Amino acid sequence: MNEADSIADVVSELRRTAPWREIIVVDDGSADDTAARARDAGACVIRHPYNKGNGAAVKSGIRKASGEYILIIDADGQHPPEDAQRIAARLGEFDLVIGARAATTQATTARRAGNALLNDLASYLTSRPIPDLTSGFRGARTECLREFIHLLPNGFSTPTTTTLAFIKAGYNVAFEPIQARPRSGHSKIRFAQDGTRFLLILLKIVTLFSPLRIFLPLSALSFAIGSIYGVGNMIVTGKIPNGSVILILFAVIVFLVGLVSEQIASLRFDAPPK
Repeated sequence: MNEADSIADVVSELRRTAPWREIIVVDDGSADDTAARARDAGACVIRHPYNKGNGAAVKSGIRKASGEYILIIDADGQHPPEDAQRIAARLGEFDLVIGARAATTQATTARRAGNALLNDLASYLTSRPIPDLTSGFRGARTECLREFIHLLPNGFSTPTTTTLAFIKAGYNVAFEPIQARPRSGHSKIRFAQDGTRFLLILLKIVTLFSPLRIFLPLSALSFAIGSIYGVGNMIVTGKIPNGSVILILFAVIVFLVGLVSEQIASLRFDAPPK
């Protein structure tokens, strides 16, 4: 959206770098001449009549693409074409290859801290190191992307969802180190407005992909505190306090909710693709 200053250079650099099957630019309701400049540079342009969001634009591109693999790249000039070649070169052996940015190249301190928190949470949930969960620069097998297209949001958490979905489904996922360049223009992400979205992404990650890895420790902690509290008071006063009973009941409820959530999450990925 509104990337007229950079889109022509991005398309031209990509065309000079390699003979891509096709270059698709999704214009997400721009108010400038992004679409015209992309078309003049040699891209196939899909234009949304109004702004739908980053994820919606990615889904439009996935539906339009005709190749066996798709490379997704931002329009703001952050991603060097030579990195695009390195990511594409690893496709085939891997179903998803993510351009993992160095922490020093990621915008502001607040953004780096937020991304680090997401990376740590995702690494815990998937039991494997994830150096950059939110990088939008990635290549993937088209068939696999379309398998999860119904899970992708219209907003800014599409990279998060695709990364965890591929890992959860057992596909081969790799991270390729890249150096992001300063973007052209201004970021579409606003910290104040997107703070709530960030928290929702955290909740979505937990409940959609590995809920029991969060619910089980919480349940165990509540049960342990309630039991120790109850036994201690029983020894001292001969009575079991209400607080102890509440904590133990809370532990049971949290465990059962986590168990149900885990089964629902498994159904999303274990069912055969349509």
